[in-house]
Amino acid sequence: MKLQLLSLALVPLSFPLVLSAQDTDTLDEMVVTGKAENLLSQAATSSEGHADFLEIAQRPLARRSEILEVVPGMVTTQHAGGGKATQYFMRGFNLDHGTDFAVSVERMPINMRSHAHGQGYADLNGLLPELVKSVDYTKGTYTARNGDLSTAGSADFVLWEALPQGIASVEMGEHNYYRMLLADSFTLGAGTLTLGGEWNTYDGPWEREENFQRWNAFARYFQGDEENSMSITAMGYGGEWDSSDQIPLRAVQNGSLGLFGNLDDSNGGESQRHSLQFDLKTTKGTEVTRYSAYGVFYDVDLFSNFTYFLDDPMRGDQFEQQEERVIFGGEIVREWQDRQLFGREAEFAAGFQTRHDLVNDIGLYKTERRERHNTVRVDDIYESSYGVFGESTVKWNSWFRTVAGVRADAFYFDVNSDNAANSGDEWSGIVSPKLSAIFGPWNETELYVNLGTGFHSNDARGVNNTVDPITGDPLPGVDPLVRTIGGEFGVRTQVIPTLTSTLSLWWLDSDSELVYVGDAGLNEAGPSSRRFGIEWTNYWRPCDWVSVDGEIALTHGRFLDVGADDRIPNSIPVIFSGGIALGHEEGFFGSMRARAFVGRPLEESGDIEGKSTFTLNAQVGYRTKDWEVALECLNLLDREDNDIEYYYPSQLSTEAAPVDDIHFHPAEPRMVRVKMTYRF
Repeated sequence: MKLQLLSLALVPLSFPLVLSAQDTDTLDEMVVTGKAENLLSQAATSSEGHADFLEIAQRPLARRSEILEVVPGMVTTQHAGGGKATQYFMRGFNLDHGTDFAVSVERMPINMRSHAHGQGYADLNGLLPELVKSVDYTKGTYTARNGDLSTAGSADFVLWEALPQGIASVEMGEHNYYRMLLADSFTLGAGTLTLGGEWNTYDGPWEREENFQRWNAFARYFQGDEENSMSITAMGYGGEWDSSDQIPLRAVQNGSLGLFGNLDDSNGGESQRHSLQFDLKTTKGTEVTRYSAYGVFYDVDLFSNFTYFLDDPMRGDQFEQQEERVIFGGEIVREWQDRQLFGREAEFAAGFQTRHDLVNDIGLYKTERRERHNTVRVDDIYESSYGVFGESTVKWNSWFRTVAGVRADAFYFDVNSDNAANSGDEWSGIVSPKLSAIFGPWNETELYVNLGTGFHSNDARGVNNTVDPITGDPLPGVDPLVRTIGGEFGVRTQVIPTLTSTLSLWWLDSDSELVYVGDAGLNEAGPSSRRFGIEWTNYWRPCDWVSVDGEIALTHGRFLDVGADDRIPNSIPVIFSGGIALGHEEGFFGSMRARAFVGRPLEESGDIEGKSTFTLNAQVGYRTKDWEVALECLNLLDREDNDIEYYYPSQLSTEAAPVDDIHFHPAEPRMVRVKMTYRF
């Protein structure tokens, strides 16, 4: 079945795109959609959206997690080695490594609760971009299906049922960057088997080579059609790396440390994640039921040193965070379509979700050159959650519909600590109502009003902590589940047929929370906060070989009831991203993407600010029906920006006392890579 992809002309390919599909009786014709697709009469908010594989393909990726930047207003960056989960920023949140933004693959969660390094840790190194069909994303607290860790939003990666063509790809670049990928789909019985594998290595520009190694394996069996289907998906990832971590500004300014140097050349880590997932979809008339079950094995071992010689002038402050866990869970969701409520068109959905984390020997250790010399704490954790939700969509007339939902969640935290005072168990529950009102469409325009509550869980160790694991001092109690409430007013329009625009005005309040700090092994109190902002997105397709997009996000964030020092550290007030792509199905193509964010406070007074950054990436290439060659340039302007900045005290080996200073991880310099792809 020949597949006509006219919109293929809109994007350059960093991996092979599809010109024809495999012959199979079980798969429908693929429909290309994206952010520019008309979501009128479908979306419940102006800020939710859908990005297809074409949008992913046109983005040169310096890091795997940058695939998430298809979500407008999202910034991903790094302060350590390539194998560590990146830092995420959105809507005025420093999401750390994933707190408050839920990431999933086919609804299997990626975020790690009660993680050794940080709550919500979301590592995307195990995801192959070439096997992602689309990304569905939401923002805010308005979707009943989204529960824990989704206060700022969520993104779900949808995988290909079958690759339209096989892929063989080789990439090479500066600083010993090499990547090889092989993937293809095969008819097997009544379904399709897809296999894929990746090997990637990279040293980076650092004085101490990163020695990053990444291996990925993928297998998926899919059988069925749009109405009834079954799939089994297995994914495996392994990675190891050395890390430079962030460095103090004063050492670079006085010449004692190079821009790409480090103060502890034994930092780094290794990690692996292996998962097996089963999905089943059945349709009986107007009832659709989806079943999903998954199991995950995961471990990580991280060595970091952020303060150098502040706590231990002799051995240094390096620490190790280690854990091994098994996760199992799943969900059942039923939809009732084409129903009536008070004589009006209606649809209903209800679901049950559960997740269980069994974490073995999650530990925090003091180390010197990766050798342990003191144990801060070691725990075994069992954390489980059970959630139910219901949602109704009612079309009251031709121009007004509502989406009302509610979810209820129950959590169980059980900690067995090496310090009996920090052992214990606790149950906690929370109910989260949601309501959306949609007006229109009129003249290809809709208005949205949304209100909802949400939450995120705290680390199980923080929930059961009673004493400081280092000093033995008593610690205050912890709220296991932190309440958030938010609202949004938005508009979506396609009054100009080739232009899709959305505008969102939002606000979000978060209750006072106590967060477990994995780097220190204790709780850190945080005041309540309020954030509000504006997001404006535009997607323009003037013709079949040009695609333009631009997004700007403005945010105002403050702590509440704290007096003058109310600034939220690393809350970015302005984020911009945009790009242009040119090209036909065959022949020359090119693209350019820009991303910028302005200076932001690094501490509560606002007196210390981080630098603004501007990144420009580009690629050019030539493709035929079967072959493609592309030249990619990252940081085209070779700007000396910083990936990330913090402000805190540290002490160098030559200093007699701690010094408050900016600590930063520099952006990598201009880099050129070549990609060669064969489609078969």
